[in-house]
Amino acid sequence: METHATPSANLIPIIDSISALAEGRDVWLTDIWGVMHNGVEPFASACDACTRFRLAGGTVLLLSNAPRPAASVAAQLDRIGVPRFAWDSIVTSGDAARTFLTGYSGKVVYPLGPERDLPLYEGLDVILGSADDAVAISCTGLFDDEVEVPDDYAGLLAGFADRSLPMVCANPDLTVERGDKIVYCAGALASAYERMGGNVKYAGKPYLPIYDMALAHVETLKSKPIARERVLAIGDGIRTDIAGAARAGIDSIFIASGVHVEGEGLTDAGLMELFPGDNRPIAAMTALAW
Repeated sequence: METHATPSANLIPIIDSISALAEGRDVWLTDIWGVMHNGVEPFASACDACTRFRLAGGTVLLLSNAPRPAASVAAQLDRIGVPRFAWDSIVTSGDAARTFLTGYSGKVVYPLGPERDLPLYEGLDVILGSADDAVAISCTGLFDDEVEVPDDYAGLLAGFADRSLPMVCANPDLTVERGDKIVYCAGALASAYERMGGNVKYAGKPYLPIYDMALAHVETLKSKPIARERVLAIGDGIRTDIAGAARAGIDSIFIASGVHVEGEGLTDAGLMELFPGDNRPIAAMTALAW
């Protein structure tokens, strides 16, 4: 394993290969968007790394803030070209959001988000209705994240805040890298709503319920308890993947992406700026690779 960082207890090692850090781990909790693909094409080195870990006896659980159920995300991975043999199973923030939404059974919920996220509501006993009739908001993202920004929703969100409507945020991510473009996610709308005094319940990373869900799922897959020191989280989100893993007592690897790293790329100084506190990864990589 090649390391570029100058040896220091304060520096986060920058590595080219994850193979040495895979030793002693039973499970990878691997983010999808930004680690396995960029929304357009798969990252071959990441798919290879996950495959090699699985062949060595490890389990790869894809842990995503996608605001859709796991089956819908699996279909998307197939379309993009992420091979099925690179992962064992999927848990999403959409799965966690469905649990929250059962609290509004028989009531009108306003679906704030694109049409592609409608699978989130399949099989739920909620009524998707207008903003005027809703008793709660289910936020999966912007209606058109290719052209819209959170400021476009100021009026709609202010109206909800005036009525004290609760919001379920099905994707806590603020932004994501799609190809060579950065687009806004549901978390950006939820943050704007909170600044207006709105009450938001977040499903997904960095909140603990999704980690409890993910680890319970892994223990079912492996038919045995899994100690958290045997788990490694891999992701590109500082406030989601890395902070969430720290909250859950799990070591993490930071994958640099265009969301956080620009210009000179991954550097010691840049990492110190990104991670000034205690919630730090054990290493950083420009891309997941074996």
